[in-house]
Amino acid sequence: MLERTVDEELEQLGRIFPRGPFLDRRLGRALAFQALYEMDLGHHPPDQVLERLAESFKDAAASPYPEDVLNDATRYAQELVSGVLANRAAIDGLIQQRAPLWPLAQMSAVDRNVLRIGLYESLYGNATVPLRTAINEAVELAKLFGSETSAKFVNGVLGRAVEAMLPDSARSADAADTDKATHSAKQAG
Repeated sequence: MLERTVDEELEQLGRIFPRGPFLDRRLGRALAFQALYEMDLGHHPPDQVLERLAESFKDAAASPYPEDVLNDATRYAQELVSGVLANRAAIDGLIQQRAPLWPLAQMSAVDRNVLRIGLYESLYGNATVPLRTAINEAVELAKLFGSETSAKFVNGVLGRAVEAMLPDSARSADAADTDKATHSAKQAG
């Protein structure tokens, strides 16, 4: 298997995550995913993985990101990783509840860790990340790192999990927002 160099990885991330608002968070999610994935499969300590990734990105000759963006991304990745690990039992229980046909151990490591990040941001971090954003960003991670079906699977599981956690009044408001958006899209098209 060919391994990409750090410069090649940064070049790809630069195309996927162009400069713009919230770049540090998008990049932080990608770093957190990589750390959680490596921890899950290789049983490496996530802090060491994050530190190694951040250092290699800073040392790369072709970094498309300024140092302050990389520092902020690393900080956000650390927040995500520690939040996911602190709430892992509850998050994994929710995944299992909402995807009962896919035992966690048999689920793709990519899907499992993207779901962990998405659920953490949706349920525990929504004071700083809007619910729809958390779900959309998890779907984007699934598209980036997962298989052809990962994005659809992640979207479905997150949608069911978040819907089940919302109070009835919020569910009704969310459904009304979705209906309005669908109606507007039909009128525009």
